[in-house]
Amino acid sequence: MRVALDAMGGDFAPGPIVAGACEAAIDLPDLTVVLVGDQERIEAELAKNPSAPRDRMPIVHASQVVGMEEKPVEALRKKRDNSISKCWGLMATGDVHAVVSAGNTGAMVASALFNAKMFLPGVRRPGIAAIFPSHKGPIVIIDVGANMNAKPEDLYQYGIMGAIYAEEILGVTGARIGLLNVGAEEEKGTDLTRTTREMFQASPWSSRFYGNVEGRDIYNGDARVVICDGFVGNVLLKAGEGAVEFLFSELKEELMRMMPDLPGDAGQKMGAGLKRLKSRFEYEEFGGAPLLGIRGACIICHGSSGARAIKNALRVAGTMASDRLRDRIVEQLAGTPAAETAAAKD
Repeated sequence: MRVALDAMGGDFAPGPIVAGACEAAIDLPDLTVVLVGDQERIEAELAKNPSAPRDRMPIVHASQVVGMEEKPVEALRKKRDNSISKCWGLMATGDVHAVVSAGNTGAMVASALFNAKMFLPGVRRPGIAAIFPSHKGPIVIIDVGANMNAKPEDLYQYGIMGAIYAEEILGVTGARIGLLNVGAEEEKGTDLTRTTREMFQASPWSSRFYGNVEGRDIYNGDARVVICDGFVGNVLLKAGEGAVEFLFSELKEELMRMMPDLPGDAGQKMGAGLKRLKSRFEYEEFGGAPLLGIRGACIICHGSSGARAIKNALRVAGTMASDRLRDRIVEQLAGTPAAETAAAKD
């Protein structure tokens, strides 16, 4: 399995990015990581990891980087030799099976959108899926930032793609699809949500459609896939990350205040339990968010990703690329109104 890794993407690149690639290459003997970016800087980082299998870590030089704060489309047009575009170019030509980057999310999505041939047959717009925890296991939230102006057909496709991802990659059986809304009642919501609900109710997926899901009920896990437009999903994602950081920061401070009064090793046990609990909410466990609906596989990582997140992203990307995920998506979307609309655009 060959995966292109944007070695220059992320807040602290290339250090932790290359370190994560080395760990993944060591642990996964069938994986080849194509490091894309400034060759001199990448080689300097590789020199710090002498045990890395260099024969499975080739470098493709890219002289430019799309900054995290740059406007994606403008930067991609001005910087033709950027590492993100080169990663996508490698997948477009079949040199790699997947792409991983912790760089500019907008640029990652825009690079895919520039070439409609990267879309799977029948897909209108790719969507970014985030993995959230719940009482019943991991759930998929899609879309969290790829499509800010979604149409009902897009949300319908996101539900199907998210359910297939939950089943094939997360091991969820019969994942039910919920529609993020301001109330559980059918009449609640906007034209977008009401039309989406009607599409599901009239479709072969009606038995898998859970209905409306309020924001506070996401973590129940009754719906293992929750769909929304990219604007709402991105706000939800960022708010969730902030809430987790705030909550665990407060718990840590409270625990430190309690430590002197706790008997024996009770404080250490509580601290260990808190650490285990926090790990369930960390994005590093899954590495990043998959971009669903494209040929090959793509994982978009958090800008502050460390070596562990990159390692896990490469692992998941390899699983997605080698799995039957894409075939099932194409099969399930074929013949649907949304797929026919996508075909008409092509």
